[in-house]
Amino acid sequence: MNKKRIALLGSTGSIGTQALDVVKANPGAFSVEVLTAQHNADLLIEQAAEFRPREVVIGNEALYEKVASALAPLRIKVYAGQEALASVVESDTVDVVLTALVGYSGLLPTIRAIRAGKTIALANKETLVVAGELITRLAREHRVEILPVDSEHSAIFQCLTGEEENPIEKIILTASGGPFRGKDRAFLAGVTKAQALKHPNWSMGAKITIDSATLMNKGLEVIEAKWLFDLTPEQIDVIVHPQSIIHSMVQFEDGSMKAQMGLPDMRLPIQYALAYPQRIKTDFPRFDFTQYPSLTFEKPDTDTFRNLSLAYRALAKGGNLACVINAANEVAVAAFLNDEIGFLEISDIIESCAETVTFVLSPGYDDYVESDREARRVATRLILEKV
Repeated sequence: MNKKRIALLGSTGSIGTQALDVVKANPGAFSVEVLTAQHNADLLIEQAAEFRPREVVIGNEALYEKVASALAPLRIKVYAGQEALASVVESDTVDVVLTALVGYSGLLPTIRAIRAGKTIALANKETLVVAGELITRLAREHRVEILPVDSEHSAIFQCLTGEEENPIEKIILTASGGPFRGKDRAFLAGVTKAQALKHPNWSMGAKITIDSATLMNKGLEVIEAKWLFDLTPEQIDVIVHPQSIIHSMVQFEDGSMKAQMGLPDMRLPIQYALAYPQRIKTDFPRFDFTQYPSLTFEKPDTDTFRNLSLAYRALAKGGNLACVINAANEVAVAAFLNDEIGFLEISDIIESCAETVTFVLSPGYDDYVESDREARRVATRLILEKV
């Protein structure tokens, strides 16, 4: 395969560091052209020294001098700020943009990359949650592939390869259930962030780990799946699968099902997206059926974990509502991690914002920007009232 030149947005996070592991293991297949980070200047400098990208962006402008002076001897171009983050993806030396930014911040760089004709390896599900209609339309117009990196959406994508002429009856997204599977609201009222950050199967960043504990991560994945695979809400099911071996499934109109399986290791879907349509040999641990004699499944408890229901509600109503709940969730999760609100209050704040923020039926980009701002203002006010 021809070597693919990668812009890695969010290189210091969980997905970013694992993506660099993939690049390091396959120097003949991939090269790093761009690295970006928001605040972690030390790790960004270390990564740049190892992988020697052409360009580096530090989102926090106050850290520009630190990064620029450290990388000056290596003749790496260094930029700072959000505009630089959005424009660096347009470089002629980039083939694939791996968007591993956290939350809403991934939207504008992804739009700019699509308009520049770059293949998108999407690990930032919020981009499609916030503006799925806009993103998918732009991808069609510019004939750009969006390759999912989330393990569940990668599984669906892999199951659909070669099935282009066969209509989907439904897809089934699997969820581990998080650290609080089976717990009731009385228990959840007193949980700490330390407890919520102990995911049973996956090693992820703090925000997505909390989202997994509240089932909001699965709700966001439901919305993302609608746009990635052109589905209705009725065609998207969620099932709790505690072992996280089956990453997701597709059921076709004849009733047959396909599942993608493997040990929970994010390097697999990352590598699949970067190398697509080829598969590259790895030395990752292999799944052994004898070590998992029982794979179990159960319905999600949407009465206790209301965020999944809120996501389905946003998907059904459409407009800017998914953008609103995403922004509210980002603010509420940050407040929980700062010990400002309780675990159950995350859902309360999201629901209040969904009912309060101005609804826009057919939003454009500017509407998404304003909806995000308004939702954050409302969520912040609600949190201050609780403190």
